[in-house]
Amino acid sequence: MTNPEPLDEREARRQFVRRRQKMVFTIAVCALVVIMIVASLVIFGTVGRSTKESKVVKPNYGVSLPCPPQDSKLVNHPDIRIRVLNGTSKSGLGTAVAAALRNRGFNMQGVGDYPNKTETARTEIRFGIQGIDRGYTVATQFNDAIMIMDDRSDDLVDVIIGATFNDLNDEDKSSTVGKDIEGIKGCVADPASMKDLPKAPKA
Repeated sequence: MTNPEPLDEREARRQFVRRRQKMVFTIAVCALVVIMIVASLVIFGTVGRSTKESKVVKPNYGVSLPCPPQDSKLVNHPDIRIRVLNGTSKSGLGTAVAAALRNRGFNMQGVGDYPNKTETARTEIRFGIQGIDRGYTVATQFNDAIMIMDDRSDDLVDVIIGATFNDLNDEDKSSTVGKDIEGIKGCVADPASMKDLPKAPKA
């Protein structure tokens, strides 16, 4: 009976090196996959948090507006003149919103299309320096509207319906006539100091 030939030392060394390289490569790939997963979670988690935080830290969606007059209260609806302008591509939406506001007692002054080439993203409550308390009162009817003071000199309030509009606030959750108006954080105490106001829309 013959003994098997001893394993060549060089071949054994090569096999050992190959096994070692394979093990190192496998560990490196696994580590890289883990790093990528962790990095993805961190990135997407940070983006999600920053989006939520941006909504919290920007009152009135970042648009500057005046504070309500001192000791002002929510205005009686029949005393507020409102014009509704449809800033969306949805036909008839302005008419529907105007009818709903009329049913809530507001003094409607007409309905039209907002003269803009692009769709308005978010509903806007437009008012002048003479109608600040009225603008705040109308804004209580909406849950996603931006209040904007423009250069108009009368007390007419324009409601420009935007693409994010879904429905008016429930009546029992909206304005209570005679309630004190609370200013939004960061509002401008002196409305007369606000310069370069946007132009009032024409319908």
